[in-house]
Amino acid sequence: MDPKLQRRVQRYGWDRASAYYEAFWQKQLKPAQDLLLQLAAIQPEDRVLDIASGTGLVSFGALEKLGPNGFLLGTDISEKMVQLAASLAAQRKEDRAQFRWMDAEDLQLESLSFDVALCALGLMYFPDPQKALKEMRRVLKPGGHALAAVWGQREHCGWSEIFEIVDRHVASEVCPMFFNLGNPKMLELSFMSAGFTEIQVTRISSILSYRNDQEALGAAFDGGPVALAYHKFSLPVRDQVHEAYLDSLAPFKQGAGYEVPGEFVLAKGTA
Repeated sequence: MDPKLQRRVQRYGWDRASAYYEAFWQKQLKPAQDLLLQLAAIQPEDRVLDIASGTGLVSFGALEKLGPNGFLLGTDISEKMVQLAASLAAQRKEDRAQFRWMDAEDLQLESLSFDVALCALGLMYFPDPQKALKEMRRVLKPGGHALAAVWGQREHCGWSEIFEIVDRHVASEVCPMFFNLGNPKMLELSFMSAGFTEIQVTRISSILSYRNDQEALGAAFDGGPVALAYHKFSLPVRDQVHEAYLDSLAPFKQGAGYEVPGEFVLAKGTA
């Protein structure tokens, strides 16, 4: 897929999903995000960069660990995500944080200017994740740390058929290599190739809980990565897609809801 087109798909897709993202994903992503922040070991005076910061779920968690002289910059390719995070920071009168629109593969930031760089569940969507990791390393001070979380292996993520289901109806190419970094050794090798040392990798299992069909469908189609393609569908096609996706979740049905297995992989490296 053409990188420019993929960036546009991501930009406008997450713009479309921004209003629904936290409602459907805050609880589901919390285990990976909490572990990422724990491993980051952020110090009170640190300058922290949060790439693909979205609505700020990780950013505001990082701010809780910073002292009055700490600083956080959140960047995202979705302008609406950036606006939501900036608005929340303003409501909280949080002057230690800024949020800016920026391409993760071309950070408009000075080299050697941050102590910690985070990327929670964003690398899978970038046209060139390796380039983004190299940019993270470039902006880190010597001895600074980069941390990234990605979804795990495809066979360990019970919701994974969503991309094939959508692509049957429109050639969305949302993220053709989505699960690649979740395969054994791939995230570690990517960190090594970007020049990081002292790399640590952690793999955790999780459960995505949905109370009913509507929650499962909302997370998949309104608040997730296929939102742009989904909203191009006619109502009859949406019904077909809904049916196919719920059929794919049938093995995980629990009463009226679903308990869907998921997996996350996290890596930490030193610049």
